[in-house]
Amino acid sequence: MLNKNDQPDVNATSSETNIHTDFKNNMTYGEYLQLDKILSAQRRLSGHHDEVLFIVIHQVSELWMKLILHEMHSAIESITNDDLSSAFKKLARVSKTQSQIIQAWDVLSTMTPSEYMEFRDSLGQASGFQSYQYRMIEFALGYKTPHVLKIYEKDPELLVELKKAYEAPGLYDVAIRALHKAGLAIDEEVLNRDVTRTYQENETIRQAWTTVYRNPKQYWDLYELAEKLVDIEDWLQQWRFRHMKTVERIIGFKMGTGGSSGVGYLKKVLDQRFFPELWDIRTIL
Repeated sequence: MLNKNDQPDVNATSSETNIHTDFKNNMTYGEYLQLDKILSAQRRLSGHHDEVLFIVIHQVSELWMKLILHEMHSAIESITNDDLSSAFKKLARVSKTQSQIIQAWDVLSTMTPSEYMEFRDSLGQASGFQSYQYRMIEFALGYKTPHVLKIYEKDPELLVELKKAYEAPGLYDVAIRALHKAGLAIDEEVLNRDVTRTYQENETIRQAWTTVYRNPKQYWDLYELAEKLVDIEDWLQQWRFRHMKTVERIIGFKMGTGGSSGVGYLKKVLDQRFFPELWDIRTIL
């Protein structure tokens, strides 16, 4: 805290006699967080001032996505083990993290088209479209597209991890199994479906969730699980929308650096649904 002369308030710190100042033989805050690696990773390929902003925003977003995946995978395991209360905490954290990653677009949108054009060519074909963590989030949500795996053939070890995520049951798969365990009628073809294929909506799932929502006291845990899933899809779509509008604001309808149609592609993915029955029942009820 600063005093009236904008000088450090030495009285505030001098009274704290237990503050550690000797770190010759102890781990520091910076060492624990490996800040030397993190803060030296913003290497510009151009000399433009705003490239630092561009790099930091994307690096921060990837760190948030790492946390989202950490919590999602743990929530999937908890639901599989019938520990729904533990899953709720993790899924709530996912939603809060999503709110942070959405706000990153507000910071990036302070960059103007003229400023971005000064260094865009330096990116080559690198694009957020290639974010492997974003693909793993899609996989965890049940959206499986095998053709995207080709992007990662350059890194065999990463490709192995992606294939593992691609072949694993998603969040909705384990939620559907929770419906089945609760005694709700679910088609066997859904319970035994090939999880490497994108989920397709099913009438028995729609009826099961309708039963849950019409009897929340009887199925309280499933009711709460459903709302946690709706939160996550809602926030993801908001992230996608802010992404699309930020891209439109900065580059208009130019093709993306990764070869996509840019804004056109981003508008199309807004129509994707991960938990379709949970949205359908809003009309049914």
